[in-house]
Amino acid sequence: MHKKIDIGEQMKKLLLASSAIAIFATPGLLMAQTSKSPLPPASGQGFTQEGLKRIDTFFADQIASNQMPGAVLAVSKNGKLSIYKPYGYLDKDAQKPMTTDAIFNLASMTKVMATVGALTFYEEGKLPLNAPISDWLPQFKNMKVGQVDADGKLTTSPAKNPITVQDLMRHTNGLTYGGRGATPVHQFYPAGSAPAAMNLSTEEFIDKLAAAPLLYEPGTVWDYGFGLDVLGIIEEKIAGKSLGGVLQERVWSKVGMPNTSFQLAEKDRLRLAQPLPLDPLTGKPQKVDIHTKQVKFDCGGSCAYSTAGDYLRFGQMLLNGGNIDGKRVLGHQTVAFMTANHLNKDIKNNVSGTEPARVGYGFGLGVAVRTERGLSANNGNVGDYSWNGAYGTIFFVDPKEQMVVVMMGVAPGEIRKVHREKLNALIYGALEK
Repeated sequence: MHKKIDIGEQMKKLLLASSAIAIFATPGLLMAQTSKSPLPPASGQGFTQEGLKRIDTFFADQIASNQMPGAVLAVSKNGKLSIYKPYGYLDKDAQKPMTTDAIFNLASMTKVMATVGALTFYEEGKLPLNAPISDWLPQFKNMKVGQVDADGKLTTSPAKNPITVQDLMRHTNGLTYGGRGATPVHQFYPAGSAPAAMNLSTEEFIDKLAAAPLLYEPGTVWDYGFGLDVLGIIEEKIAGKSLGGVLQERVWSKVGMPNTSFQLAEKDRLRLAQPLPLDPLTGKPQKVDIHTKQVKFDCGGSCAYSTAGDYLRFGQMLLNGGNIDGKRVLGHQTVAFMTANHLNKDIKNNVSGTEPARVGYGFGLGVAVRTERGLSANNGNVGDYSWNGAYGTIFFVDPKEQMVVVMMGVAPGEIRKVHREKLNALIYGALEK
């Protein structure tokens, strides 16, 4: 018994000691560790030393107690790189330490990038938000809405409203995820974006969705689903190239995101972070299927890979009003439009149903937007915006604090929601006035 405790304590001390090297490093040491700093380094800027130590302790405790295998935390404050650190293991089974250039599957953090790509077409007048998506995908012209009676019997009726481009971006389209419910309507849909992309071609995917009854009348209810996957396919149609090609040309190359892609090169698989073999909460085996299975199309809802440094630059571009290092992706008014609440009083807001920390949020284009402070379990300011990934990645931007936070981890179970709330408390608690 005493021996086990001692080992745990030793591990925590080693983790704290190794992580402390990065956060209090001189710029030269930080550059050596990362090969290239994603932003101008200003170690610890805007944070208290005590708060930074609490962050280190949190990750040390989580890793030592097998709550997570490892993580990379990247935080910018006032345009400078304040925190950029690896914790724990890239692959715990292999005892391979985490590095800042580790690659993670983004899951739903892909959605934010797909939205930005689409908004570049919007700015060119090629993708009006009020346009029906049947302009590009005629299969969606005559959709039906499903109704389930008290006996569980399904009937359908013609949709009164067309699905618009805005409906895709703000999740008011009725194209639900099959894995998010057990009604007869949900059974028509694939479980989620990644399973759909691993099992269906683009054509099969669109045909399957277009033949399914909608869960809700378009434009009336926020419901999480396949909107951004369909949006990505529309982007492909407009550009005549894959979504990866669209985003590379219009977003990733301009922002400076060399490690971001849909198709992971074989040489980069050595940097792919792995989950713990067992779910910390249930004790059941867990894995990330997309790590080992090829996708049949670039799904805008889930399928991209990236690093903490790349995604931090993406978030900084948004915080800057659409540009970074002199290269513009979007106009500043378009970013302001994207990160405003798009759920009017007539739209049922189910955003809080995704997790408790979403109470007090509306939804913009591709991101949740805080409309009221004090309701959510998470700290923050009115106007902060965010979206996370189902495999344990975290992303939020707080314009009032001039802060971008990216945490890359691999925690595909429900514990990822615990990590989100705890990390939020640690970050805000560490801020210097």
